[in-house]
Amino acid sequence: MNSWHQFLTSDGATALTPAQLAEGFAASLTDLGVISVTGEDAASFLHSQLTNDVQHLTPAEARLAGYCSPKGRLLATFLMWRDAESVFLQLPRELQPALQKRLSMFVLRAKARLADATPEATIGLGGTRAGKVLEGLFGTLPAAPYGKIEHALGTLIRLPDSVGSPRYLWLAAPGAGEQSWAAISTLALGGAGSWQLAAIHAGVPQVTARTQEQFVPQMVNFELLGGVNFKKGCYPGQEIVARSQYLGKLKRRTALASIEGQAAAGDEVFSLADPGQPCGMVVNAAANGNGGVDALVEMKLGALDEDVRLGSAAGARLDFLPMPYPLDALEV
Repeated sequence: MNSWHQFLTSDGATALTPAQLAEGFAASLTDLGVISVTGEDAASFLHSQLTNDVQHLTPAEARLAGYCSPKGRLLATFLMWRDAESVFLQLPRELQPALQKRLSMFVLRAKARLADATPEATIGLGGTRAGKVLEGLFGTLPAAPYGKIEHALGTLIRLPDSVGSPRYLWLAAPGAGEQSWAAISTLALGGAGSWQLAAIHAGVPQVTARTQEQFVPQMVNFELLGGVNFKKGCYPGQEIVARSQYLGKLKRRTALASIEGQAAAGDEVFSLADPGQPCGMVVNAAANGNGGVDALVEMKLGALDEDVRLGSAAGARLDFLPMPYPLDALEV
């Protein structure tokens, strides 16, 4: 690639390895869209719909949030932030039209309007060298995960570290990416798959079309990541989510695994200790540049110490890797 246009239209077919992610990379995130919610009731409306606190969200931070069905199952997971006028929700483009329409149905008399606010370019960056590139462009970077700054070049959000290095989401202002191309192109360049690999190693899940309504938030560690506020009041599915937290109904978590060959979100996994029924499901998977995939896998806690295979008892073995944060010992 030798131009910004080629970077934006690349499908990132050459997968980066975790080592390349740690050194420094940039990825064009053409698979992600943004919904804006604008109006004096925007925050209160979303507060009544999502799993996290929206009313106390400040312009200097971002948060994770989930949108659940009445049965407490995740329809979408968002990265959420705001400015003086709007609250923004980032999600996969494949889900955006239906979710934007669904949320709009519940606005009713609230003074809030939803629109597509996907920027001209969204760039994911991570690794040691990426931080230095961004310092040269922005000057000051967010000091901690989920910190956010506004700049003439656009919005920059720091995300949880991956493979030992910070990650940043850059929602570029019009023309800013092209102006910054010389600096960005010094990094290893990847596509959406490389960014997803980094998110997987950070332990941060993303609900996709194949996994909608499969998981209560705790099953994908969402409350461990700060994506659920148990004091904020009602939202769709809130009673079930709270019951799962406080009554110990769940005995499942999401773990990090490496798998030889191919795997995709929604694929089932099986333990050889009980091969007749699945013990879990792939949440997200991305090529790891070493001939296989790394994946976040939702599964029974008891199966973490067992021989687990992809697709069937005869499938590829899952090699479990350390998570970047502790899974609590409670069966919730």
